[in-house]
Amino acid sequence: MVGIDEIRNAATRIAPYIHRTPVLTCRTLDERVGGTVFFKCENLQKVGAFKMRGAANAVFSLDDATAARGVATHSSGNHAQALARAAALRGVPATIVMPRTAPAVKKRAVAGYGARIVECEPTLAAREATLDEVVQRTGAAFIHPYDDERIIAGQGTAALELLDEVPRLDVVMAPVGGGGLLSGTALTVAALAPGARTIAAEPAGADDAARSMAAGEIIPSMDPDTVADGLLTSLGTRNFPIIREHVAAIWTVADEAIITAMKLTWERMKIVIEPSSAVCFAAAMEHRDELEGCRIGIILSGGNVDLDRLPWQEKR
Repeated sequence: MVGIDEIRNAATRIAPYIHRTPVLTCRTLDERVGGTVFFKCENLQKVGAFKMRGAANAVFSLDDATAARGVATHSSGNHAQALARAAALRGVPATIVMPRTAPAVKKRAVAGYGARIVECEPTLAAREATLDEVVQRTGAAFIHPYDDERIIAGQGTAALELLDEVPRLDVVMAPVGGGGLLSGTALTVAALAPGARTIAAEPAGADDAARSMAAGEIIPSMDPDTVADGLLTSLGTRNFPIIREHVAAIWTVADEAIITAMKLTWERMKIVIEPSSAVCFAAAMEHRDELEGCRIGIILSGGNVDLDRLPWQEKR
């Protein structure tokens, strides 16, 4: 089980390999929410996303014999880049299974960190089958993107830094896809700021986490459709019990609100965030009546954006 001790140990373990990201504020954005918002800027993290925390913790948790056989995962997103970089930092091989349809820019980024890419068909079954073959052939350690206690502990270090820097928060918000960041955040808040509420946000077009919370069991994500492409996955089996116990609410927002929040953050804060990062601020604006006068911490999860396909320039 992951607890605050594991999260603190993770913070010590990964400190040489990550940035301690800044916490920024913006009066204009405060006015949109009716409270004081503290943005934990994981868009400025190494590889451009919080995923570096969990990947570094997982890779540097391995014993030398296991690490020497390398690490592997299937991902076409930020976890792929994070694991590739973490493996490079430890000097061990990384193999990333990526669908053949993954954008070339993402493949170049993963290859740029020295990882070997194995392409597969763009289905979950194909990704898992290809990964199994890689693990069987190489003996590499599989590092799941979110359903892994080492990943959860690593992701919890973002909230650990936030709470260390900003006291007396009433609410801490994180986006939810598979649940690695959210579960790590919720555990940290429950241990260190028990009077604060952890609230998640997710796209209305990929609302499996909200539906799972309501049903009391994991409801898989089926045909998600949202601009927030980092939040498409189903909840992990290790993540869901933590979320059920420690998360007060999951708020859903439409893509239009996500795009508005993203654009407003770019314009007013002068920082680049991806759509998945904008989900919490979008939800906070829509729930202004519940947040009036509150001190709110929001984890901006990443800033990896295709500048040739900005969401406000595309027809949806």
